[in-house]
Amino acid sequence: MHHPASKPPLDPSIPVSPNNPCPFLRGLVGEGFVEGGTVPLNTLSQTIANATGETGLKKVSARIQVRGVAMIANGVKHILKSIFSGAQLDALRGGPLDKRGAGSRILGVDGKIDEDEIARLASFGRNYTDPNTGSSEPGLNAAEIKTFMRDNLERAGSAARWYYPLLMKFEWPILLKIIGKGKQGEERYLSVADVRTLFEQRQFPDRINQRIVSQPLLSSCQLRFRWAVALTAFVIGLGLVALVAVAEFPNQVRAMLPQKGVLVNLLPPPLPAMPETKAAYWLEQNWSLKDRHWFHHASQGTATFPVPYEWFVALEQPQLHLFSKPGLIKDSAYLERFGFIPSPQTIQTDTATLRRFGYANVYETTQASDWSTRWTPAENVDGLPVGFARMTGVVDPATSRREDDMIGLTCAACHTGQIHYQGIDVRFDGGPAMTDLKKLELATGLSIAYTLYVPFRFQRFADRVLGPDASKADRAALKQKLSTIGSFLIDWAKTYEKTIEGKTTWDGKQQQDTEEGFGRLDALNRIGNQVFSQDLAMSGVKGFEKNLHAQDAPVSYPAIWTVPWFKFAQYDASIEQPLIRNAGEALGVTALLNLSDAYPQDRLWRSSVNIRTLGWIEDMLRGPDPFKAADGPKFGGLLAPKWPSHILGDAWKLKPDRVERGRAIYAEMCSGCHLPDINTPAFWSSKRWEPSGDSKVLNAVTIPLDEIKTDPEQSLVLSKRTVDVPGFLKVNTADLQTWWQCEIPTASKSPNEMVYALGLMTVVDLVARKWMDDEKIPEAERAQMWNMARKNCLNPAPDPRYRARPLNGIWATAPYLHNGSVPSLYWLLKPQNERPQKFCMGRRDYDPDTVGFAVAADERCKTGETEFSATGSDGKPIQGNSVLGHSFERKDGESKRPGVIGRMFKDDAERYDLIEYLKTL
Repeated sequence: MHHPASKPPLDPSIPVSPNNPCPFLRGLVGEGFVEGGTVPLNTLSQTIANATGETGLKKVSARIQVRGVAMIANGVKHILKSIFSGAQLDALRGGPLDKRGAGSRILGVDGKIDEDEIARLASFGRNYTDPNTGSSEPGLNAAEIKTFMRDNLERAGSAARWYYPLLMKFEWPILLKIIGKGKQGEERYLSVADVRTLFEQRQFPDRINQRIVSQPLLSSCQLRFRWAVALTAFVIGLGLVALVAVAEFPNQVRAMLPQKGVLVNLLPPPLPAMPETKAAYWLEQNWSLKDRHWFHHASQGTATFPVPYEWFVALEQPQLHLFSKPGLIKDSAYLERFGFIPSPQTIQTDTATLRRFGYANVYETTQASDWSTRWTPAENVDGLPVGFARMTGVVDPATSRREDDMIGLTCAACHTGQIHYQGIDVRFDGGPAMTDLKKLELATGLSIAYTLYVPFRFQRFADRVLGPDASKADRAALKQKLSTIGSFLIDWAKTYEKTIEGKTTWDGKQQQDTEEGFGRLDALNRIGNQVFSQDLAMSGVKGFEKNLHAQDAPVSYPAIWTVPWFKFAQYDASIEQPLIRNAGEALGVTALLNLSDAYPQDRLWRSSVNIRTLGWIEDMLRGPDPFKAADGPKFGGLLAPKWPSHILGDAWKLKPDRVERGRAIYAEMCSGCHLPDINTPAFWSSKRWEPSGDSKVLNAVTIPLDEIKTDPEQSLVLSKRTVDVPGFLKVNTADLQTWWQCEIPTASKSPNEMVYALGLMTVVDLVARKWMDDEKIPEAERAQMWNMARKNCLNPAPDPRYRARPLNGIWATAPYLHNGSVPSLYWLLKPQNERPQKFCMGRRDYDPDTVGFAVAADERCKTGETEFSATGSDGKPIQGNSVLGHSFERKDGESKRPGVIGRMFKDDAERYDLIEYLKTL
């Protein structure tokens, strides 16, 4: 090869292989710039980049593009050889860049020029004025070249391959860019004469030669240095791009990462956007303003979040910002994106503030009598959403040492609902929350990690917790404590994942979590994991990670209005004793609990659960005895919300004629299981009411799983799951028989291994008894707290089953079925196999026609929403997510069969008649 600086005049005798079909490369060989055989990639890329006349980054880009194309020019099998030795210019024909006759056909396979094809090329152009001589000559501009290439493809017909258009973009347009004519700012054209010279004589115009000659090739050392500088700049640039992407587009970056592993967990979970709320309304439900606010923020003795209260309100949101500080995790607007409902700091404020939070409009009328003024006040000084409570006077149950105030969730976090409609929020107590606690858990853990490892965050955190004048020693101690909490969370997550990977479900499948998403929670499995595994680990008792179970039975948060008057709570009618129900929930939401044998024995079972507060909450929910009302039986306490047609627009107005038709359909198809309307004498005279102490309780209809055929998982958790407990705890499930005189045996087959239901009932019983002993509660008050007529015993029903509760307030409990698998009443009344298999949950508008959420075919979830899906990406059913059962599809004369509970509706009109009536309950 001739070095450009000493290039001799053109020598037409230099041979060029016919297997080099590229006119530009033939010119490089013919001019003597490169050899005709194998040419190193550095030499080839530099020479062509010099020929373009580009400078700076454009020249670097040109070199990179040339190297990329040259590497594949000889075929996939020759890539390594091309990288180490160079491109083989005499072996390009037949390679992946050869269009095999689908190109211009100017150069034949024998290397000879076809003048007819040059004339054909010229026919696609027109005459242009040569900027150097002023004379006219034929040529082609970019658009004409594009037409020429398109015609080549049409001429090739079926011989053309799908990628040929892409190859053509690297042929004639590049040739135009390099040797085209035209002054700056004018249209460039490719001279036909230059093309003929290039093909026939393998000769470049002088201007191209001058570009190449004037720029000597760099040495290997210079190239390596430049590559090192470029690589460093590229890495820095890539880092900056990644930082900007993570900071400004975290949701998009998270979506591109593998959804399992470390990387995806370094970014916060995506959250739905919050549309503007034009107005908010709390519905009247027989509670005063004070009672409602107390219920929203009264601590039941839980420390749901792993840090003290003052630390939590000082943590920043797990978001990266390049030029500003992130907001605090406690900010109500941020927590609303997890589905929580905003709440004022106090109700002792002005009407405008109350109205903004949805209160004032309801309470401009007569209020119900207060209950909560007799009890310990509940504060919300930091303006946290509904369901967040500050636990004061915290004492470590193992050491009896006074601890910092903690922050936990209370009943209202899961049992306060709201719907959205055209910018209006309608809120109600006792309904299903639309929260996503898993996302909040992830965000809290990530916030702790960011505080520890993102620059400047810990300093700001320490300033808030300790004050700006805190010493280095105090800051170091704070960081150590926070780091210990962070390490425990990471280790526990790994332990959980590793444990369930080695376990199977009751039916032999590999355990794995089912996404709970917005509006669902696997409460029973979470309680079991907390009490029988994490609480033991927190107490220093090792080896009981084996009790962990996947969260694979998520349910929609159940409505709790009128529940205190039901004999059995829970979807599966599994718990009769109200105090056990409530204290078990408090333990599951992470109350402090001592299960350690390293301290005096009299401290075992000591906890932070506030039994007295739980009793107050139950009193508020229950209200007075409905059978002792002066004007006939009726529920007091928390009532179901009424259909809000008085608040919203015309679409919410009830249609009386439809209501009447629906009433008859309800009596025919629904009242047998769900009982008549609670406001009718037929409901109160039902034989389902049973004596209980000096009153009655409603033993609601329960339907065996084999008959109802809805998803089985929740009904099997308590009976199929087993747990192990340390021997020193002396958990004897047979004690239930002694304490409560249960109708069926309660003894476990093993002293340490037991059915989850019996184990949980016994443990919660022991915790409640320990609290009463420590508080020295008199026997009479104990009996009142226990409500002794309600036994802590297993439901004697022999089979797994689900409870059919009265349908008061049913409109406010979407999505439907116990696992939240049906988006609206309309779809619940359709045959089971027609129900949607997928739908999105998050902050989405309520549909007053279908009563629930309207689902479009193949709808795609918006950023931050969660998708309910009956099947996984592999097409197999997802544990806990069946949409089947409770179906109306029996035809006339057809016999009863599992999963089908009623006749087929005649048409949609009949369905909408029933829906209209259900709105009134």
